[in-house]
Amino acid sequence: MHKLTLMPNNIEVLLPNNSSLTDVEYELHGQESIPFGCKAGACGACVIEILDGQASLSGRDEDESSFLSMLGYPGEQFRLACQCRLVGAVTIRVAVPGNQ
Repeated sequence: MHKLTLMPNNIEVLLPNNSSLTDVEYELHGQESIPFGCKAGACGACVIEILDGQASLSGRDEDESSFLSMLGYPGEQFRLACQCRLVGAVTIRVAVPGNQ
């Protein structure tokens, strides 16, 4: 199990190795979470910023990188949560437009 910490509310969720971050919706039972839309990497609703533990998420492919750049999030610290798999402890927050 790996710890996912959602800031700024410091919500901690334990998820099995290689879990999709979309699983956090079910674990939080209605608490503040990541805003998922399509869950397929096409809408951009779930952009997150990795605050700590970037190596604890699966790698980012070229399609995700290009889409994030198009959305205005070119830095390596930004990811589409729906495209991430958890492989270690990580701290994230939902990305805020204009804070990149």
